Amino acid sequence: MQASTPAPFLNPDDTVVLFDGTCKLCNGWARFVIRHDQARRIQLATVQSPEGQALLGWAGLPQDKFNTIVLISNNKVSIRSEAMFEILKRLNAPWRWLTVARVIPQILRDWMYDKIALNRYRLFGRYDSSRAPTADHDRRFLKGDQ
Repeated sequence: MQASTPAPFLNPDDTVVLFDGTCKLCNGWARFVIRHDQARRIQLATVQSPEGQALLGWAGLPQDKFNTIVLISNNKVSIRSEAMFEILKRLNAPWRWLTVARVIPQILRDWMYDKIALNRYRLFGRYDSSRAPTADHDRRFLKGDQ
């Protein structure tokens, strides 16, 4: 989905990933991104943060139900499996090579994504409050004062 107005808090070439800060699986994925995005192309924000809430509202996504990961880049919004592939595409090899799985029809990819997303708390656990992993760089997490 492409938006007509610029995304709040983002510069034109910025990429941000929104994730559920209470989800242990989602936090694990955020740590994975921090560890493997050595070029620091991707910023992160929890969906519960003011920045995450503003970006969800801008994208027209629910601000109270967090069943998907969201990637925003160049005013384009990607969710579910497409967001995962967009993240992998920005990482170094060998992770980038996993994008070959895009040959699997999106309806099947998103069906599997939804099954995991809807059961993620039961399968992987949940934090009592929103948490963000420790970043390796101060610009890793989106800040509203940029």
